[in-house]
Amino acid sequence: MRRSLRREAPSTVGLLADEQDFAAMQCYRTFTFDDHTDYLQQVESLLKAYAAQGMHATVALFDPEEYALFCAESGIAPDAPASRSRFTAEIASAGATVAYTGQSIDTLIPLLVGRAVRQATWEYATMTLADLGACADCGQDIGRAAFDRASHLLLRMLEAAGSGTHHLVCSTPAEHEHLLAVLNTERGTTGPVHLEPTEGTEFVTVLAVGIALDKPGGVVLRTSNPGTRDRVHGWRLARGSLVPLTAGEVFSAYCTDADTGEPVAPESRVEYCAGFDLGADEPEEHR
Repeated sequence: MRRSLRREAPSTVGLLADEQDFAAMQCYRTFTFDDHTDYLQQVESLLKAYAAQGMHATVALFDPEEYALFCAESGIAPDAPASRSRFTAEIASAGATVAYTGQSIDTLIPLLVGRAVRQATWEYATMTLADLGACADCGQDIGRAAFDRASHLLLRMLEAAGSGTHHLVCSTPAEHEHLLAVLNTERGTTGPVHLEPTEGTEFVTVLAVGIALDKPGGVVLRTSNPGTRDRVHGWRLARGSLVPLTAGEVFSAYCTDADTGEPVAPESRVEYCAGFDLGADEPEEHR
């Protein structure tokens, strides 16, 4: 009976994804690993053992700096396995996790890091919107108004894009961060647009920051349909709205290396198109 109950109890593993974080934990006497590669192999073996027993396991990103702060605030000794276990449970309840479904550790780490970056971006964007407060003139919550407007613009964009697999990227600078959000969705030939709730909220929140702060960001939409060329559309953020780019501007943006500014060869079977006009039937813009 105890073994049966154990199979129904989920397990969480805190993972030190890179060598720098691993080295930081070696200052603790009770952390007995001395090689990061061996440590990763042992984590992978543990996850496989959980799966073999029919147990559900998730992996959470273990941050040594956050761990030390957690121990100090909680009044517990950091050099103890029980403290590491408690911290892992805490970050798993509120942080970014990935469910183990048999992935190799080399596949699992990028997924986990990407999810952690997405969550940190969403948290920063959410705090930025919340800190804007109310408009001194009309009393309207600025962050909420920007979020509503961003939601409307996203739905208008996807409706205009029609059927297909849609890949969207929103980029906007904030005060201390450059925010980036990615959204993937599909739409059939009939019916409404369906968004994955978490990705949709993250994307809208980042777009709302650009709207609220009037930052020079932008959105790129790539649509794929079987048997046809991919279509790429683009918009720039200006005065609380998305202004369509011309086909030439989309080509230039898509075929330029963002780091070096050097031209990049255009992809085959890709059509670079002007953005759609999203101005009709918009909610009243907050000023």
